[in-house]
Amino acid sequence: MNIAALNEFTGIIRRAVDDYGMIEEGDRVAVGVSGGKDSLLLLLALKHLQSYYPKHFELEAITLELGFEGMDFTPVRELCEEWDIPYTCLKTDIKEIVFDIRHEKNPCSLCAKMRRGALNDAIKARGISKLALGHHFDDAVETFMMSLIFEGRMSCFRPVTYLDRSGVTQIRPMVYAGEMKIVKLSQELSLPVVENPCPQDKTSKRHEIKELLKTMGESYPDMKSKIFGAMQRLPLPGWGVENNTDLG
Repeated sequence: MNIAALNEFTGIIRRAVDDYGMIEEGDRVAVGVSGGKDSLLLLLALKHLQSYYPKHFELEAITLELGFEGMDFTPVRELCEEWDIPYTCLKTDIKEIVFDIRHEKNPCSLCAKMRRGALNDAIKARGISKLALGHHFDDAVETFMMSLIFEGRMSCFRPVTYLDRSGVTQIRPMVYAGEMKIVKLSQELSLPVVENPCPQDKTSKRHEIKELLKTMGESYPDMKSKIFGAMQRLPLPGWGVENNTDLG
């Protein structure tokens, strides 16, 4: 395994953790592991960070099986065993409810809401109050643009979000990490990515925005970094920091 590359990536994670005060002494942090490259790389980076971070924290991984056929999380379990990370895989009926029973025309919102609720319930049952999610730099920019274009407002998820109803704090340590960097490192580390068979994966509004930003980026290569910087300088609620970061 390319530990040097993982160490460099973990430095990006630490910068976000420090800037937004994501981890405190004695925290128990659960990573929501979907099987995708983002959450798997976040899990390994936090495990690496755990070995030297001045604030001691515990770490474990939780996967929700949504009910799609062909998703085998055995390699994820084996990876967690190799890295000595406690791992829990929970079966759910989310796919059945969203697609088979309700036949949602725009299923992404309901699916995301149900996943968040199930994850929050799972970690609360284990006495954990902090959930790390794999949203990265590109996700943040896309979410901002979706809000602007489809809703006519400036909004985005926060790097740190306290959910008062559940008592869970969501943290997003990869908000400084660009998607291409994540793709490259996940390939270098040969992470056991579990492909997502969701029929909405390439047809969602987010995919439309991703393609739009890709096209615009051909003419304006630093466009996403400028959008992200504007989010911090406005600042959007929860996004203000003094430090500028080299992103992408």
